[in-house]
Amino acid sequence: MTRSPAIHKPGDQAERRLEISDPARQWVAAAATAAAVGVAYFLAARLSLYLLREPDGVAVFWPANGVAAGALIALGRGSRWAVSIGAATASIVANILGDRSFVAAAIFALSNVGEAILVAAIIERRFGTRFSLDRLHNVLGLLLTAVFASAISGLGGALGYRLFHSPSASSLITWQHWVASDSLGIATVAPLLIGVAASVRVPPSPKEFTEGAGALAAITVMSAISILLPSASWATVLPITLFPVLLWISARCQPVFAAAAAFVVALAIVSATTFEIGYFGDPGLPINNRIEGAQASILTTTLCTLVLAALFAERRQHEAALKETAARLEQALTAGAVMAFEWDARTRASFHHSESAAKIIGYDPQASFTVTKFRKLIHSADFARYKANLRSVRPDKPSYAVTFRVTRPDGREIWLEETATAEFDATGQCVRVKGLTVDVTQRKRTDEHQRLLIAELDHRVKNVLARVATVAEYTRQSSSTIDEFIQALDGRIQSMAVAHELLSQGGWQAIRLADIVRSQLAPYATDSNTMTGGPDITLSATAAEALAMVLQELVTNASKYGALSIPGGQVSVRWQCRRSDAGEGLMIVWSETGGPPVSVPTEYGYGTSLIRELVPHELGGTVDLAFSSGGLCCTIEIPIKEVSSNLMKDQFIDPAA
Repeated sequence: MTRSPAIHKPGDQAERRLEISDPARQWVAAAATAAAVGVAYFLAARLSLYLLREPDGVAVFWPANGVAAGALIALGRGSRWAVSIGAATASIVANILGDRSFVAAAIFALSNVGEAILVAAIIERRFGTRFSLDRLHNVLGLLLTAVFASAISGLGGALGYRLFHSPSASSLITWQHWVASDSLGIATVAPLLIGVAASVRVPPSPKEFTEGAGALAAITVMSAISILLPSASWATVLPITLFPVLLWISARCQPVFAAAAAFVVALAIVSATTFEIGYFGDPGLPINNRIEGAQASILTTTLCTLVLAALFAERRQHEAALKETAARLEQALTAGAVMAFEWDARTRASFHHSESAAKIIGYDPQASFTVTKFRKLIHSADFARYKANLRSVRPDKPSYAVTFRVTRPDGREIWLEETATAEFDATGQCVRVKGLTVDVTQRKRTDEHQRLLIAELDHRVKNVLARVATVAEYTRQSSSTIDEFIQALDGRIQSMAVAHELLSQGGWQAIRLADIVRSQLAPYATDSNTMTGGPDITLSATAAEALAMVLQELVTNASKYGALSIPGGQVSVRWQCRRSDAGEGLMIVWSETGGPPVSVPTEYGYGTSLIRELVPHELGGTVDLAFSSGGLCCTIEIPIKEVSSNLMKDQFIDPAA
């Protein structure tokens, strides 16, 4: 047994190369992430180490942990090792360069990285992987998580300071300073990275981006100016110049712009405090007062900005959801031909309605549509009844329902059904009417059609019963035995049944003449003994029933005594449309050949009478029944009014032509 060689498609080979290169790409991506986080963490840590609190030496502001926590939240669980390695390495290097021992730097790095991992883990577990700052409880959750994680990592930090730096301050003070520093760092920097990740998933519009970038530039300039102001005017000028712009950017843009604005303000305050610039660098103020003022300013600005941004983002989401719901409702109302309305009964002018009203009523959607305009469209015969129903509402019977006609601006008449409920004030006065107006034109047409069908059915049933009774009576009179009576009656009723079946298949509108002829000849017809032909003509229901009974009598007579009673006989049925002095009409010629000799009967039975009299009586036509020696010939003429209106003019034959 031989093995067939494996065939590798080009696509399979490309997939294998991609699978082989994926681990390499993952390692490169992880290394790049670690490097980027490490650089950002190191720069933030070095800036923070320029400003240390006395007497324990804890940094006043630690944004580096905001970098680590924000990166872990924004990038997800897959980047945990890369971010942790980058942050730990940068923390150790920054602390060693800050004249701290390697062991102390390692303890601080472990505490910082553990804090960032704890923050990211709590956020992911509580809020999911796609965390954003567009909800208030998300913002508050991030801030509380930052405080909680800082409090846990502060235990390790306080232990490191106690073991390797021997500060004069108590461990509790060191722990408090650590918690404040790290919490502010996470609250200030992490939202910026989280916002950037969210804006990548849902990019802002070009207009929003331009507006947000312009506001950030203004925030940067005003922050620099405000920080440089003297202490006497700082507290007055700052709220007037800075906070209105923060409010603007929070209300108009995505939360990432508000987070960036808070970060800019915090960076300006930290820089001013670190390098002793402006109010926060005033040497006349004690250092602890300046530090606490800076921390309070950063916390207040960040908290207010993020909370406002979240509230406005929630409002935009709710507005978008309401618009979407309203759009779906409008689509449903339009699809169902329903108009919702609300009318102020006190002013009698305010009239609110759904957009579907324009399609139902047929007015221009751009034009105003008032109650007065609507009432002018109501049919004059229905207006009094409509007005009476509207005035009949009262506190104990606040609802009404009325059906009325409306004439649209395009002249088309439609039926509307209005169901509404009135609202009353404490004095019993009607203040508002709300309800739905439905286009029921199609339903009205269906009801009318059904009514006509029932009336027509009642009429036809009465006619059929009367005809059956007449046929039975005359058949009894012309029959000599009971068997002859049953056989004759059965044939005539079967003829009526066939005609009814054909009419039922055509919806009682019209029936093809060819179908009537073939159905009546069917019991006796063969390829050689019958010939039929003529234009494609349809008859009315009345004409079809009468002609079917006449043909049945002719067929019965031919099968008993005429051409269909012997093998060599033949029946021909031809029809055509003719014009004559008497008018236009349909002529049907029944002729028999090759049958037994024909003689004129001495007396006529019911069948012959039916042939001669039914068409003239029912349709106003004529019948010429000739008993010639060569065979029976019957010429039937039916007025054109009983022929379908779709008859083509070229089907008429002018005998004089």
